[in-house]
Amino acid sequence: MIERIRGKLLEKGASFIVVDCGGVGYGLHITLPTYETLPEEGASVELYSHLVVREDIMQLYGFAERVERDAFLMLTSVSKIGPKTALATLSGISVAGFVRAVKQADVTALTKVPGIGKQTAERLVVELKNKIDRISGSDLVESDGKPASGNMGKNFDDAILALESLGYKSFNADKAVRKVYGEKGGALPVEEIIKFALKHV
Repeated sequence: MIERIRGKLLEKGASFIVVDCGGVGYGLHITLPTYETLPEEGASVELYSHLVVREDIMQLYGFAERVERDAFLMLTSVSKIGPKTALATLSGISVAGFVRAVKQADVTALTKVPGIGKQTAERLVVELKNKIDRISGSDLVESDGKPASGNMGKNFDDAILALESLGYKSFNADKAVRKVYGEKGGALPVEEIIKFALKHV
């Protein structure tokens, strides 16, 4: 198994990159959150990886964080969820948001992700509700090292839900609210969190 890839970033796109490792260019499919962490082309990069082997194809997937790869593997363990859908899911919702939605059986939040219909969302909840803590544990953090939304407090969770109801993607809502948490601390009313977060989405 190819656990990690480290080398020079040759090509960078929103969903696919090429990394030079010892003179061999490895193509990796990536999520939007991973793309946003990448350096400029020509710089060194290191990613967690997973190789999917099928009868007619081999595809390599790259992730900025181990927790994102764990979520990808858990998603692909669900019936009728393939790597493409799993990757799209993690591009449309943060790992923290995904964990929260499954824990709370929030089918509505999951169906906001492109490609996830109601039946698929319900299947995700049913099949993963007893496994999801393997991802979250008690100390889930996002790629910037700040607490996941569920560890920031109810007001911050409510602010994320409010931003999602306004049409913002879960990933962007989580990112904006976590930025407010880092700048302002944890003692803010929901209205103030939303006001500051709107400057970052």
